[in-house]
Amino acid sequence: MNWRCTRCGKPHAENDPPCDECGHNSFEKAVVRVDEEHESGPRSGGAPDADREPIPSGTVETGPDYVWACTNCGREHVRNTPPCSRCGNPDLERVEQTYEGLERDLDTPSWFEVAKPYLPIFVIIGVIIALFATGIVSPTILPGIGPPSPPDAPGQHSEASGMDLEAVDRAVHDRLEEERESAERRTYDDGLAAYAEYQNRRLVVLEFEDRTPDGVSADEFDHSCEAEVQGAPAVVTDVSVDDYADESGLAEDIASELLSRYGDDIRTGFDAEGVDVHVAPNGDIYAFYAAC
Repeated sequence: MNWRCTRCGKPHAENDPPCDECGHNSFEKAVVRVDEEHESGPRSGGAPDADREPIPSGTVETGPDYVWACTNCGREHVRNTPPCSRCGNPDLERVEQTYEGLERDLDTPSWFEVAKPYLPIFVIIGVIIALFATGIVSPTILPGIGPPSPPDAPGQHSEASGMDLEAVDRAVHDRLEEERESAERRTYDDGLAAYAEYQNRRLVVLEFEDRTPDGVSADEFDHSCEAEVQGAPAVVTDVSVDDYADESGLAEDIASELLSRYGDDIRTGFDAEGVDVHVAPNGDIYAFYAAC
């Protein structure tokens, strides 16, 4: 035997891979290498075989690789083991293995080629981030970002009898400031006002509708308080918003109700406050006061 498999060492009469034993596609000449011949001398029998070309030390002559290809679909198999694993065809033929298209298959596209189809999406995301970063659009418009939205409540929360109820909120604050010493003055905090609005509408819903809005914490609102926020509801009854000529008159009665209920807690001990006024379906005036 002049040839042997370079993987399992099985001898073969001819250089006709693949190996019958393991299917490997590489044979080598089963001869004594040049370096071995120098060390141990010629093999038994005398002179070395002049017709046989020795293989240089450290190299192996592999020859071409062969595979078994399906005559139907072209699927390549390492060994002649029909039927075809892809289509079930019983006929396989031995062909020399080539590597055409390998360079193309291994060619890796650049990051720009990969990202190019997604460039419009990246541009849109960049514009949105820029709008948020510059303050043109508030992040609070996104779901789950910003303070909770107040529940829908029956009645009026923005305007009643031609009066701006948000202006009434501020007028209540101004009226309460008149009751305080200069050292006890409080700033009007929009975050506290938003918290007061949520709690006020929630009270109206609980009173006039058969549902329970979610409860909230003052910490969910963007206020400036470091201390705990205190809330104080008040309801002005036996009056009608139609009886008031302007916002200041209504604010006067709401401030009086708060002072009557909470006394010195309204005058001293806090640094900031917020107010919300809501007119209920029955005409009662609901007010919620928050301070910290």
